[in-house]
Amino acid sequence: MKIAVSSTGTDLDSPIDPRFGRAPYLVVVDPQTLHFEVVDNSANMNAAKGAGIQAAASVSQKGAKALLTGYCGPKAFQALTAAGIKVANDVSGTVRDAVASYNDGRLSFADNPNVDGHW
Repeated sequence: MKIAVSSTGTDLDSPIDPRFGRAPYLVVVDPQTLHFEVVDNSANMNAAKGAGIQAAASVSQKGAKALLTGYCGPKAFQALTAAGIKVANDVSGTVRDAVASYNDGRLSFADNPNVDGHW
C-alpha cells in the first residue's frame, strides 16, 4: 500500500506542506519499506482554481490509499474520498515523521474537510 504526503521538498526529511492542493510536491511512500517517489505538483501552486482536485487525481493515479496533509478543502476531500483515499488532516513535521505516525496508528482519518476552500 502507498500513502501520499504533501511536502515542501523532495525527500523524506522535507517538511510537510500544510496546503494539500498547492503543495509544491506530493511524496508517495510505501510505509513499510519507505521507498518513495515524488510527484511535482508545482503546476497547481498558482492555479486559479481546481488545484485540490488536480492534486487528488495525482494521488489516485499513483495508487495511494491515504493522504497525510495539513489542510484539505471540500472539493479535494470529495475527490479523494470518491477514489477510496482516506485523509488525515492536521499532520505536521517531516514526511518521515508523518509516515512514522501513520505506521504507529497515531493518526486519525477525517470525515470532513478541515478548511472551507482555497486559502
